Amino acid sequence: MCPFCPGTGRERVTSPEIDYAAIFAASPSAYALLGPDLVIRDVNRAYLELTLRIRDELVGHHIFDVFPENRADPEADGIRSLKSSLHRVVTFRKVDVIPLQKYDIPVAGKPGVFEERWWHTVNTPLLAPDGSVDAVLCREEDMTGFIRSYQQQHGRIPALTEATADGADLPSRDGTQVAAREGAQPAESRSRKTAPDLTTQLYARAQELVRINEELRRSNAQERQVALTLQEAMLYSPGLPRPNVAVRYLPAAGTLNVCGDWYDVTDTHEGRFAAAVGDVVGHGLEAAAVMGMLRSALSAAMRATDGPARALQVLGLYAGTVEGAMNATAVKIVVDSQHRTLTYSSAGHPPAILRHQDGTCELLDQATDPPLATRADETEPRAQATRAYLPGDILVLYTDGLIERRDEDIDTGLARLTATVSERGSLGPEDLADALLAGMGVSEGSGDDVALVVIRL
Repeated sequence: MCPFCPGTGRERVTSPEIDYAAIFAASPSAYALLGPDLVIRDVNRAYLELTLRIRDELVGHHIFDVFPENRADPEADGIRSLKSSLHRVVTFRKVDVIPLQKYDIPVAGKPGVFEERWWHTVNTPLLAPDGSVDAVLCREEDMTGFIRSYQQQHGRIPALTEATADGADLPSRDGTQVAAREGAQPAESRSRKTAPDLTTQLYARAQELVRINEELRRSNAQERQVALTLQEAMLYSPGLPRPNVAVRYLPAAGTLNVCGDWYDVTDTHEGRFAAAVGDVVGHGLEAAAVMGMLRSALSAAMRATDGPARALQVLGLYAGTVEGAMNATAVKIVVDSQHRTLTYSSAGHPPAILRHQDGTCELLDQATDPPLATRADETEPRAQATRAYLPGDILVLYTDGLIERRDEDIDTGLARLTATVSERGSLGPEDLADALLAGMGVSEGSGDDVALVVIRL
């Protein structure tokens, strides 16, 4: 029976389970599997044969440690182009192709000696269930023989215009033949010429792909800059910068530098100021648009109400009218410097951390209600609590991207963050913010958005 079921739109697998590890190992194409940190996790036999290495020399090592730059050859730009390609794959979670690059490899057992190599590279992201890049599959094709053959025929590696200088026709995008040079004679009048050089055409096409890829990359860079400018405008806080307060914002990979996480620090009145962080479900421009509306609404509500609980109650009513705002979370804390108190309320958000000068930490978790627009009656008052503090204490607000990991319980991440705050709390806010990100193993382009506020009280 055919393993497909026509008309159902579904497939039935009737064959035994496929051993994909065996396929990877036996593939005649050279493959290397890299982690997002560019450490080599696995290679197949073809890759070992192509690079003249043994497995232990590669697996577990950073790819640019085992294949360093040939500093003696200024034309060998392989590290730069490969590093840029891998960064794009991890950031945008899309396949990236390097049509042709010169990347010399070191000769085993001969330090400082390199062998000239040319490559065609395809880098493919392998995604985890949460959408983050779990690994990158690199497929390498050795183009060295092709390049050397061209050099033997033409005496050098030509530019695109030089590659077609002999009058060979290049295939256009619609499959027809076009004259390679302006003013070239029609094909019928050149019938006695030698047939077009296929090698020349292939090289010219590779060069054209390089040019097109560079144009696309410049366009992507411009889009990222526009998105970043938009996010910075959305996150503008009139109360920042201010002494003893540090903020951080890191978008998830592939989100054009925009996300649904946010922070806000604003002055209120009579020596008080308010800090908040929030998290909208999702990533990208849609989540950022919802974030901008909620952030502005909460800031306005805080100025018009008598405390954070009432402000979050108003925000919950507003969130019910905004598409995409349901289940958003937020925490708002008012710092009263005169009376040395923290008054806070949380709408389904992870608890803020208060670190005392002796290194002990406590979670501000005594006033937590469900996320925005999820309560049966949003007109009901939300919970609010007050906690005293002493000068020199540290207050840390954050979004769940800092503590959530797909392979562990969120309480484990929260305990790790609390321990890091306790250990590194003697640092200034700016240094502490960086230490917390590093200690939690997050950076721009990680699997989830992160917003962080650190305040020395």
